[in-house]
Amino acid sequence: MIKHLRSAADLDAETATLILDTAGEMAALAGREVKKLPTLRGRTVVNLFYEDSTRTRISFEAAAKRLSADVINFSAKGSSVSKGESLKDTALTLQAMGADAVVIRHPASGAPHRLASWVDGSVINAGDGTHEHPTQALLDAYTMRSRLGKIDGLKVAIVGDVLHSRVARSNVLLLTTLGAKITLVGPPTLIPLDVAAALSPATKVSYDLDSVLGDVDVVMMLRVQTERMQDSFFPSAREYSRRYGLDVPRMRKLPGHAIVMHPGPMNRGMEIAPEVADSSRSTIVEQVANGVSARMAVLYLLLGGKA
Repeated sequence: MIKHLRSAADLDAETATLILDTAGEMAALAGREVKKLPTLRGRTVVNLFYEDSTRTRISFEAAAKRLSADVINFSAKGSSVSKGESLKDTALTLQAMGADAVVIRHPASGAPHRLASWVDGSVINAGDGTHEHPTQALLDAYTMRSRLGKIDGLKVAIVGDVLHSRVARSNVLLLTTLGAKITLVGPPTLIPLDVAAALSPATKVSYDLDSVLGDVDVVMMLRVQTERMQDSFFPSAREYSRRYGLDVPRMRKLPGHAIVMHPGPMNRGMEIAPEVADSSRSTIVEQVANGVSARMAVLYLLLGGKA
């Protein structure tokens, strides 16, 4: 049983599979006229966001509301944080308000771990610095299983800015736990070998996208996070797109069953061509919908005491 979801490493195969199975049950609600369950009635979920992220915040808010929880959205901008209030003081305030779960996104890696030592409720990491984003990995795994029928044995290429990607880290940890085989692809400046080895000794690294595409089940394109780059990691956006962008000719190299994923938001025309993003192979829209189901499952199991 887990109380917090701070890292994908918190999940063993059994717990992760339980969450994915529960997400499938939650997804069935989307077809009902009344999409709510009374499960978390009377519980309070706080979305504590120190960074902008419309997609993730709305997804967590929708998930909590569909489970009938009370939701408090806390944005650092315009709050006491902008006046200098520390994370600990904010945590103590939330504790006094009786928060049952705190969903936190923070620019500092490790912030969810610190928060968990200050509050009694469950802490869910919605992205911390360049560290992790475990619920994104869960929704990605759920999407893979929905499309391809399994995760164990899948060959997954994660392509692009691995250095700055919390999505990549969480996906490597979770998918490896569930039996997938991971290859990280990108320029040498954006794939530190020590990080790849630390995440999973079985993780492969390639600097040549074209050589990988013919033998994968999933290709996951990562956003190039220029806002986190203080140095020049590649010559130009055009050069990056030429070597590591997924365009139509490259998509044709994929096996017939292979799918294309992207955590969003996308840099269309840079890491992924618009024609690829909008193709039948793309699961990008599905991932958004599946995000609500996966986060409902996490909240349901953590606050229901079954995970």
